[in-house]
Amino acid sequence: MEKICAIINSIMEELIKTKQELERTKTELGILYEVSNAMRTTLRLDEILYIILTGVTAHTGLGFNRAILFLVNEKEGLIEGKMGIGPESGEEAKQIWTNIEQEKMNLDDLISAYKFSSGHLESGFNKQVRHIKLPMRQNDGGIIALEALSGLPLHVTREIMHKYSNDPLVQLLKTEELVIVPMKSKEKVNGLIIADNFITKEPITKDDIRMLIMLGNQAGLAVENSQLYEKTVTRAHSDYLTDLWNHGYFQAILQKELETTKATKSPLSLIMLDIDDFKIYNDELGHQAGDAILKDLASLLKNQSRKMDYVCRYGGEEFTIILPQTDKNEAFMIAERLRLDIEKHKFIQEEILPKKKLTVSLGLATFPQDGLTPTELIRATDKSLYEAKNKGKNNTCC
Repeated sequence: MEKICAIINSIMEELIKTKQELERTKTELGILYEVSNAMRTTLRLDEILYIILTGVTAHTGLGFNRAILFLVNEKEGLIEGKMGIGPESGEEAKQIWTNIEQEKMNLDDLISAYKFSSGHLESGFNKQVRHIKLPMRQNDGGIIALEALSGLPLHVTREIMHKYSNDPLVQLLKTEELVIVPMKSKEKVNGLIIADNFITKEPITKDDIRMLIMLGNQAGLAVENSQLYEKTVTRAHSDYLTDLWNHGYFQAILQKELETTKATKSPLSLIMLDIDDFKIYNDELGHQAGDAILKDLASLLKNQSRKMDYVCRYGGEEFTIILPQTDKNEAFMIAERLRLDIEKHKFIQEEILPKKKLTVSLGLATFPQDGLTPTELIRATDKSLYEAKNKGKNNTCC
């Protein structure tokens, strides 16, 4: 009888264990399903990255305290920090988690909160992450580069953390334990997810790592699709010769930036520049030589402008630069710096021009002083450019 009872107890224990495993598997599949569905709702890269990291950190997701996402930049041979989500202290963590619990926010709610806040993540932690750029070389890029090159997950436990004490990632996170999982598309690593529990100090389990690996595989495909989409959009909105934004996109982005500017009550400036005596250059040397000048100038303008600015080819030898969050004084200084940089630059066969140098004239206008609509702002900028030409060229007027 005792033997039969022992067998029955053993069977019951196995059944309970199997039921628990099935429940866990059901929960895990539910999380992956939710995150996958969320990733299908957008092709915008910043939104995709946020959805991935929300899936890693949300209480209804994998539940890590903090997560970082790096992307591989093959062109420059770098791995770059793109986004980081997580509290910076225990007090902040408690406040965030309490708010989420009180609001009863699920994964969809957390994702929507990002989309409806214009997509801005301005935490100090996220800013630190975005400044990280590491070479894709094993000796220089630390464990991030090593993992990107190997394509294998890495669990840095408390026992071996001391081996990585000088690593840039470990110094940033100041954590006792972390896990790094590659994101892959067609067996090629295109990014990495790093997660830890620096607040709760909960150990990272094999199940945590397994789930993160599965999420990483889905994330890699979503990131690739987003990057392909953005490349297609960029090509559609780019000028074929100069690779700058084209006239149509200039009009669209100026309208969009003006709407943002009005909502945030911040300034916006617009620069328009025109190559002086360009007709003489084209007539003397032909349009192929003229095209070479346009490409050279476009490259200079792009390299010398800020990341936040939009450098566009307006048409012919005219270019425009949209300067968000920039008042007239700052815009004038930027325009003058560009004018001087162009004057100093050595362009091919520029000596045939009247002043033996290729120069530009620039006009600028600022919202709201000079115009409230795109049409008004363009008209004011064009008027300033005309004035710069009349003053003898190689001038900036506003």
